[in-house]
Order: sequence, then structure tokens, then C-alpha cells
Amino acid sequence: MLMRRPPFFNKITHLRFPVDKNQTMSSLFLILLSIRFILPCHGDSAAETILAKEGQSVNLDTGVEKTQQDRIRWYFKDTRIAQINGDPSKTCTDVQCNEGNENFRDRLKLDHQTGSLTIMNIRNTDAGDYQLKFYSSNSISEKTFSVSIHGVPAAFKMDKSVKEGESFTLDPSARINPNDMATWFFNNTFITKITLPANKICTEDECKEKFGDRLEVDHQTGSLTITKAKTTDSGLYEVEISSHSNRQRRSISSMKSFNVNVIGSSSVLVAGICVAFLLVSALLGVIYFRHRRVIRENRNSMLW
Repeated sequence: MLMRRPPFFNKITHLRFPVDKNQTMSSLFLILLSIRFILPCHGDSAAETILAKEGQSVNLDTGVEKTQQDRIRWYFKDTRIAQINGDPSKTCTDVQCNEGNENFRDRLKLDHQTGSLTIMNIRNTDAGDYQLKFYSSNSISEKTFSVSIHGVPAAFKMDKSVKEGESFTLDPSARINPNDMATWFFNNTFITKITLPANKICTEDECKEKFGDRLEVDHQTGSLTITKAKTTDSGLYEVEISSHSNRQRRSISSMKSFNVNVIGSSSVLVAGICVAFLLVSALLGVIYFRHRRVIRENRNSMLW
């Protein structure tokens, strides 16, 4: 037996409601606008922590490749310090961006491929939060870098003396894990970067000229060995050990320094001559005074 729908269902089915297209578009726009303000940007909520030593260069890496239309702005303590626009004439750094503020004059460098910012010759006054704002065609990304500036504590400074021609090892007393990196500097000049699985050794011309192939590294401890020591190897060696975590997006660094004094063979020879001279002088003095005493005793015996 077939069941028929009641007559009023047919009336509802054929009922037509007037549609206002302008009202529909306005409602859709309001919905999209609400979503845009609820989710204003795509970025990392956690700040990336960077520990640096005064005088070093620090790179704040965006981790992206920008297009010609993308815009990048860098802020330090809410003050704009660098900017890259699609229009090259609107690209600026330090004094040009922040209305004459002299804090970063000639110490900022922008990578126009990635928008990364390098702070050269970093100072204690540069410590603080750096905000990156990345404007692409359909989104805004934000990232924060928290930069701390530290000297090397006295407890982490060591003095070392070696003879010319010998080999010596500088051991940071650490263990290098797959996500770790040990970076060595000599008098503020980069000499080697120890990572797993590959190393970056002595890429600067100044380093190659000074050390050549005399550098050896230990992948497990991060230690640096210099063979056939020269007097020009004397100076301050510093190692920075960084542990990176992609999930937490931060790096924690520890530092240690070694004050190395290479004693040249000529210095050893001079020191030996000085010691020999002092010994001979002392011996001659003893002989002289004994001789004078013998003469005095002989005179006294003749008087009696």
C-alpha cells in the first residue's frame, strides 16, 4: 500500500524565498573577515633563543625563500631596523629605517634571497627580542629571536703554553650529538665548524694562510688539535657549542676560551743562555770570594 504525502508538504516544496544577492555577499565577506582576524598570521609562537659573544656576528635566519612580491620587516624592541620590499628603493637598514637611530649604524646586513638579518660586531646593547614580519601574497608570518650577549666567564677560560713545533689540543670537555655544532674562532676569525656528518674547516682566506692543513678536529668531543705549532699561533681561541632542536626551534650555546702562548725556539735558546750566564756568574762569584778568603788567611798566618 502506497502512502501519500499530506497536501501541505507539496505546498512547502514549491515554496520560493526571495534571495538578496548583496546581503549574501555581505554576509560571506563578514565571515571571511572574522576568520582573518581570528587567525591573523602563521608563525612560531615560541621565540628562538640565540646566545652570542660580544664582538661576534649573529645571523637571524628566516628559514624561507622570498619572492619578489614578498615584504619583510625586522623590528628591535618595536623599532623597525630593516626592511625589504618588492621595490628596491624601499629597502633599508639601520639609520635609513629607524629615523636616525645610530645603534646599528653600518652593522646590519640583509640577505635579499631569504630576508635573513646579520648583526655584525654585536654589542651588549643589542641584547633583546628581534621580531620578523614576513608578508606574502596570502598570509603574514611572524617570528621572534631572543638574543642574549655574554662574555666568557673566568671559569671557562684556560691558559696554555706550548713549545714551537709541538702539537697541542684544545678540548672543550663536551660531547657532540647529531644536532650539535662546535664552532671555533681564533682572535675573532672563524677557523672551523664541527658538525655531523660533515665539517667546515678553514674556509676563510686568512685562516688558510695562517693554519693551512695543520688543523685536526674530533667529531665526538668537538676538540681542536693544531700540529706543528708556530709562534703566530699564539692568541685567543674560542669555541661555541650549539644544540639545535627543530621542534622547539631554539638553540642553546655554551662557550669556552683558551689563551695559548707558543714559545719559540729562539726564546728557549735565549732563556737557556740567560740561565747559563747566571750559573757561570754565580760560580765565578763563589771562586772569587773563596780565593779572597784564602789570601786573607795566608796573610794572617804570616803575621803570627
